[in-house]
Amino acid sequence: MTPPRLFDPARRAARLERSRPLFAGADFLHRRAALGLVESLEAILRDFPAVVDLSPHPAAFAGALAASDAAERIGVPIVVPPPMGPEDLDLAPASVDLIVSVLGLHWVEDLPGLMTQARRALKPDGLFLAAMFGGATLTELRQALTAAELEITGGASARVSPFADGFDGAALLQRAGLALPVCDVDRVTVRYDDPVALMSDLRAMGETAVPAGPLRPLRRDVLMRAAETYAQRFAGADGRLPATFEIVFLSGWAPHEGQQKPLPRGSAKVRLADALGVVEHKGD
Repeated sequence: MTPPRLFDPARRAARLERSRPLFAGADFLHRRAALGLVESLEAILRDFPAVVDLSPHPAAFAGALAASDAAERIGVPIVVPPPMGPEDLDLAPASVDLIVSVLGLHWVEDLPGLMTQARRALKPDGLFLAAMFGGATLTELRQALTAAELEITGGASARVSPFADGFDGAALLQRAGLALPVCDVDRVTVRYDDPVALMSDLRAMGETAVPAGPLRPLRRDVLMRAAETYAQRFAGADGRLPATFEIVFLSGWAPHEGQQKPLPRGSAKVRLADALGVVEHKGD
């Protein structure tokens, strides 16, 4: 049986299209994420001629790369919008040296499946490098909207899209067959005068919720109560409202026989406690 879809692809495409003329005024998180990916590439002294960019706003990566010393080693990216659902990623097997994605993969329904397809598209020892929003993103807004809607209407709709838990990143990479997996988390707090300013930024980013199925309009009284709840629970001493964004950075390599391999279990010649200088206390 096919599982129900989380997202509406047509609604997502419309929200992205609406965001494009506004994006330059709210691209700070995409620029931050892109810079993090480019800094990783600067530390890898090798060429990546064939590059695919799976970002919804590819200018972020292109801009960060253009200002980087790594630019001369990286080919011009081919932009490929990632499929949201079970559709195939239209890339030939073993054809790409580098696949990057800046803040787009949290909209993918089958993320393990997409990452598996990305691994197949990579040449041996090719690199998968991505940044996506993690589970703590917009936790304050989610709590305020849910509490307000439950209080006023007795039920709550998905007003903020679900995000993957950042601590699952390495497991996702391994499940997709990628070697040497690395997962890092960058948590950013942005402060706003009111929830309306936050939601304006989310619209400009193309990050408003696009659930599959009917979407009930957000009532004005619910929005006003959510603003009150947000302020009551989270406002700082200056009255401004924090909004948490968790950026999860993922990297993994298509397997290759020349890659570093982990040592076999039990082959260590030094105990971990000795290496860390741990003092052990034995009971009487």
